[in-house]
Amino acid sequence: MNDFLISTDNAKLNIQAVHQYLTRSTWAKGIDLETVTTSAANSLNFGIYHNESQAGFARLITDYATFAYLCDVYVLEEYQGDGLGRWLMECIHSHPVFEKLRRVLLFTTTAPWLYEKFGYEPVNKKNYAWAITRPDIYNNR
Repeated sequence: MNDFLISTDNAKLNIQAVHQYLTRSTWAKGIDLETVTTSAANSLNFGIYHNESQAGFARLITDYATFAYLCDVYVLEEYQGDGLGRWLMECIHSHPVFEKLRRVLLFTTTAPWLYEKFGYEPVNKKNYAWAITRPDIYNNR
């Protein structure tokens, strides 16, 4: 992982590369560049970089206080299998904004085994909607 970096610096984001992946993904097939650009501009973004090139991405849509929706999580196929997805999730979960959130939602049909390791649980159709609920978070301050 020496050649890899995970950063929330939006200046590093290659929106064209993110769009290129998302437009062929199962969850955002055909999404336009303007929508990807706007969504990234209004999210807390996590980019994975390999020698400055976009190798993966995830974003949190959040109010920065109690709730977030984790979405658009991916690692490019050529970098999968080396633990980058797990590292990305560790970085997201250790981010100061994430640590104070009461509830985080994730909707996915891929990699349920990864999300389970981080505490996500299905809330409806099996392996589709996942959530973290922290009912006592306000009591621990």
